[in-house]
Amino acid sequence: MRPALTTDVREGGIAVVTLDLEGESVNKLTRGVVEEFKALMDRVDGDTTIRALVLVSGKPDLFIAGADIDGFLELRTAAEAEALSREGQEMMSRIEKLRAPVVCAIHGACVGGGLEAALAAAYRIATDHPKTVLALPEVQLGLIPGAGGTQRLPKRVGLRQSLDMILQGKNVRAKKALQIGLIDELVHPSILLDVAVDRAAKLADGKIARERGRAVHGMMDVVLEENTLGRSVVFRKAREATRKATKGNYPAPLAAIDAIEQLYAGDRAKGFATEARLFGEMAVTDVSRQLIFLFFATAALKKGSGVDDPNLKPEAVEKIGILGAGFMGAGIAAIAAQAGTVVRLKDAQHERVGHGLKEVSGILRDQLKRKRITKRQLEDQLTLVGGTIDYSGFKDANIVIEAVFEDLKVKQSVLAEAEAAVPRAIFASNTSTIPIELIAANANHPERVLGMHFFSPVAKMPLLEVIRAKATGDEALATAVSYGKKLGKTVIVVRDAPGFYANRILAPYVNEAGLLLDEGVAVDAIDKALVEFGFPVGPITLIDEVGLDIAGKSSAVMIGAFGERMIPAQSLAKVIEAGRTGRKGGKGFYRYEQGKKKGVDETVYPLFSSTGQRMLIGARDIVERCVFAMLNEAARCLEEGIVSSPRDGDVGAVFGIGFPPFRGGPFRYLDTLGIPTVIRALEVLDGRFSPRFRPAQILREMAASGAHFYPDREKPR
Repeated sequence: MRPALTTDVREGGIAVVTLDLEGESVNKLTRGVVEEFKALMDRVDGDTTIRALVLVSGKPDLFIAGADIDGFLELRTAAEAEALSREGQEMMSRIEKLRAPVVCAIHGACVGGGLEAALAAAYRIATDHPKTVLALPEVQLGLIPGAGGTQRLPKRVGLRQSLDMILQGKNVRAKKALQIGLIDELVHPSILLDVAVDRAAKLADGKIARERGRAVHGMMDVVLEENTLGRSVVFRKAREATRKATKGNYPAPLAAIDAIEQLYAGDRAKGFATEARLFGEMAVTDVSRQLIFLFFATAALKKGSGVDDPNLKPEAVEKIGILGAGFMGAGIAAIAAQAGTVVRLKDAQHERVGHGLKEVSGILRDQLKRKRITKRQLEDQLTLVGGTIDYSGFKDANIVIEAVFEDLKVKQSVLAEAEAAVPRAIFASNTSTIPIELIAANANHPERVLGMHFFSPVAKMPLLEVIRAKATGDEALATAVSYGKKLGKTVIVVRDAPGFYANRILAPYVNEAGLLLDEGVAVDAIDKALVEFGFPVGPITLIDEVGLDIAGKSSAVMIGAFGERMIPAQSLAKVIEAGRTGRKGGKGFYRYEQGKKKGVDETVYPLFSSTGQRMLIGARDIVERCVFAMLNEAARCLEEGIVSSPRDGDVGAVFGIGFPPFRGGPFRYLDTLGIPTVIRALEVLDGRFSPRFRPAQILREMAASGAHFYPDREKPR
């Protein structure tokens, strides 16, 4: 392989160093790259003709994506991980102290170790391009910055900004990076290198100081950051907010706070030592292992086409039609416009179309408000979406996505209309439970019919299930998968069956929560137990969010398919009969004021409880019943081929229904608990509640043979 670093020494002794890691789509700080950097710095220290360096990327739209995560899988002890951190710190310290000052010319993503290198440099210039973002996202992998980030970032942007960046792990766009002092200059991409070379020369000549300090942003900076008492308040508040947000399930954010706080103790060496020690401790936690697994799993899914033929090319999708301008249809239209797709939004009445277009505008304007797009981009995206009450403008659509009521006859009727109007288009149903085979029962071209199940709200939920029916053709499937990725979704392909995968495993989980209500357990007790387990919201809150009416229709489909194993709770049925619809109607199991949840609606209990008494049951029992019902159903889905691998099942559960990421997903969690242990628990529950907990055959066989879903905890591919 050719070297990752190439050096071009220009007039005046300015060395332009280009990082371009061969065979990779991104630049990573692999062990080989680190060794090349060390050799380069040795050369610079011994060659006085090199007066300054400019570090630039050879990759389009990417600077440095950070450390090589593959290397983390090889770490077995905290001591090994701590040593790796110290090695990274030493490299950054050499950049910082190098005789020739270093200028980082940043275009595209500069994250993790890439940003830590930039922080160690003497000067940072970034482009004003939308793809230029800076971040320290290590907490998303259960880690903390380990190459000096916790020690250098506060000196650059201040304490509060550092805590926000490190604890959230979110991208900072270039304009904001300039405002907070994270970068020194913002330029157009076309002049990035020329300006960087000029600034490098000025640094070498002493016209720009290497140590410039940070800008103070207002009186609050002085009050809260420039004195010990103020900082103690900031750290206390940060810990309180972190504990509330993580519920004790994610140790890395608190470790990051400890590392940052050590910076202000005044002992630089101890600060770096604390960072390395805490990085080492975090790197070997099970939480980090699970989050790193999900990182690799989603990366692997991005490479798949959904079909076995590697030579099959998906159709390029330039235009789509959407049938149904309701909440889901508008959400799909909005993300399609953001992806640069022309969208034709259809509904039966002008009023509904108008409402849908207004919803699209609201979603896109929210992106502008959050500074994720520019005003010009907003205007361009809005022009891509048009509305209609007929099929005008649909003729050249590549995909027609149906997002109408969850009713089989309605969906069949809409498919017949669409095939007549747009005979060459792929027809994708956004159904959440109805089998595609039933929807396509009378289709003229069943090979072009499939499911594209988006999750609500579409703009925020990352998962897309692409559902393949028996008759679905490879070209249609590959096109839907490819387009789903273009929309920014994590795509899993699932086999056609009632509920598909995500909703199939969600059904027994939610149903068990409803049965607990039937037994007299309080609404908030159930939700609290599952939130503490790690779900973002409890199952009863989820029903209210989705809509009780929709949950009722989905339940009917599941009962028809799976019989008494999915017989619904009486509490849910009676609340639906009372006309409550959840948040959207202002009344469900909870009370709502202007769309905000205000607590349990006590008037809901008389609807399904004649005594009004509350049964006391421990959180552990609540969790076991709800979660084990889901784990068992996930195993059945794998056994039946609904999902093709444990990897797809884990990603689908985490990104589709909020299964706790720090537990890795249902199959990772089954391995963690031990399948024989799960079998014993299921058998006890089945003795009490047969047949709801009858263990899946695949679990019995695996327990008997001592098998695991991930035999060596290998990197998913």
